[in-house]
Amino acid sequence: QVQLVESGGGLVQAGGSLRLSCAASGRTFSSYAMGWFRQAPGKEREFVAGISRRGSSIYYADSVKGRFTISRDNAKNTVNLQMNSLKPEDTAIYYCAARTMVLVTTLSYDYWGQGTQVTVSS
Repeated sequence: QVQLVESGGGLVQAGGSLRLSCAASGRTFSSYAMGWFRQAPGKEREFVAGISRRGSSIYYADSVKGRFTISRDNAKNTVNLQMNSLKPEDTAIYYCAARTMVLVTTLSYDYWGQGTQVTVSS
């Protein structure tokens, strides 16, 4: 089992940047594919970015390609999401998630963090 804690959210102006981090407990972090998801008010939770267990595969939602970068450090049990050129439509609660099997872009992840709020003002 793994526990996930997100940090780094906040309020930023459009065009600005934020870096989200997700710290995972446990000694088997490298056995999990990791994903970032977001949920805006009144909308369904959606996939943002994902990275495979060793970082060899990375997926992005079309809406964030070229602006967001996901990375992981298995030695530090962390996964990060660097968000640049932020837009008001990026406003949402961002969640970190872990999956014991291969990387996917659906919501079928085994463990979820509590989320961190990102607000982008226009």
